[in-house]
Amino acid sequence: MIIIVLDGVADSLKYRPTSLELAKTQGLNELARISIGGCFYPIDDETAPESDAAVFSILGYNPKEINVGRGLLEALGVGIELLEGSEVAFRANFATIDAKTLKIIDRRVGRSLTSAEAKELAKSLNNLNLGIYGGYAKVYSTVGHRAVVVIGSKEKRLSANVSNTDPAYGRVGRVSIALEKFEPFVAKCKPLDNSEEAKITCELVDEFTKKVIEILDSHPINVKRAEKSLPKANALLLRDAEDRYPNIKSISTIYGKSFGIVAEMPVEKGIGKLLGMKAVEVSPPSGSIEKDLKERLEATLKLLNEVDVVYVHLKGPDEPGHDGNKQRKVSSIEAIDRYYILPLIESIDLNKIAIVVTADHATPPEFKAHTSDPVPLIVASKALKRTDGLNRFTEHECCSKGSLGIIPHGYLVLKKIFELLNQ
Repeated sequence: MIIIVLDGVADSLKYRPTSLELAKTQGLNELARISIGGCFYPIDDETAPESDAAVFSILGYNPKEINVGRGLLEALGVGIELLEGSEVAFRANFATIDAKTLKIIDRRVGRSLTSAEAKELAKSLNNLNLGIYGGYAKVYSTVGHRAVVVIGSKEKRLSANVSNTDPAYGRVGRVSIALEKFEPFVAKCKPLDNSEEAKITCELVDEFTKKVIEILDSHPINVKRAEKSLPKANALLLRDAEDRYPNIKSISTIYGKSFGIVAEMPVEKGIGKLLGMKAVEVSPPSGSIEKDLKERLEATLKLLNEVDVVYVHLKGPDEPGHDGNKQRKVSSIEAIDRYYILPLIESIDLNKIAIVVTADHATPPEFKAHTSDPVPLIVASKALKRTDGLNRFTEHECCSKGSLGIIPHGYLVLKKIFELLNQ
């Protein structure tokens, strides 16, 4: 079985036609016609999920029970070992701010920061002495504007029970929630309990934020960027702290099948490691969609020879959703269909291998953010005893005609899929 997750592909049915309805998708429609479908809420009907929580949910784990901060997943994804008790890992974004007022101009540096530039900026911040509590920071750039930050102390115990400095995200336990409205200023770190550990962690985080802005604002990379009228990457926004390794059952233990993951981003690599999945790493986006999707297709087919279930996460549609660009989102969906879905269908026997297509969350261009809308799901196989008469893979078709109905939580989905295929 292949599980294909199209990142942020869903829109809201309040704004039709959706991107999926506008897109010409021969391959996805072909799969829809031999499928059983439905819709589901990745977390629940109130939560706009982040990708990490949604991926856990799709793989059958209740993210509220796992309760693991994304900071650890990203750290695992880039091979960082955490000193439990004295270090806290965060997911971070290089951002553009007004250095005097701390007003955020762009949370992602206009998506214009190259991985090479980010690496140089991270190098200037690595092993930063925070000047209090024997505090230090390690900064690792990952892909584009994304980074992992580890805050540590040689003298005190620290805690991940702290708020984000990225105001676009709130926290419920360790689960990150995308906020629809927020004040666009770098937030101060707030302890989420009364412990000394959380208080000290926040003091170190705020010291880190201040020092980073001082160093980055005049960094040679940013001087050059300003000369080219490009936004400066002069701050790091932190979110999703974690200070411990959770005790989680491996996915093969739960389902009695071997799983693999085609992993592009650190968070996917981290989830794969945590759940005991065999990972095949692929290159970050190169600028050529055709080349990137061909590489992901080859990785999928390679893994399919080695494991029972392959999980593939394709990033394309999420970014234009965040940017409010519906036409570009439509083009991204069409590219995935042309360069990944169609050649995949031609490469496998759908009598023997089922294809599941879904989304990890909705990112409607009208909202420019993740929303709590339900996402479409199809389970396609020529071996199914019945199908739902779907003509297209869209939110409306799946939600209104799919016999799976609207499933209240994503973590119930995989079990239902296996039951369906075993009938």
